[in-house]
Amino acid sequence: GQEASEAAWLIIQHSISQPSLMKKCELLLKKAVAKHQASPIHLAYLSDRIAILEGKQQLYGTQFDWDKEGKMSPQEYDNLDRVNERRKSIGLNTVEEQTQLMRKQAADNNEAPPINFDKRKEEINIWRKSVGWI
Repeated sequence: GQEASEAAWLIIQHSISQPSLMKKCELLLKKAVAKHQASPIHLAYLSDRIAILEGKQQLYGTQFDWDKEGKMSPQEYDNLDRVNERRKSIGLNTVEEQTQLMRKQAADNNEAPPINFDKRKEEINIWRKSVGWI
């Protein structure tokens, strides 16, 4: 049912140290979405997460992190208009609206950007390589 589907997706979405599992689940989720048996929003989030971990551009702009200016921002995506069209087609708000929400959430939770942006990016890339994303 819906609750089990949501729980499974959350586990998969947070299995970032297991690239092969995430990729296999993405393929299964694509098939389920095509049969209207799963949420296209879940697929968008999972596909974007995988793209970012692989160093590629996301298609739906669902993945956020701190930018060089210390602002919570969407990670790299291909084209704002196309991203917003894709988001709209599955029932998501615009990237601009989501950015405002994410920044507010970060502020409300007293989250702060990394002290050393470049060092953090380097550490993330070392980790990505160690688990097989790159």
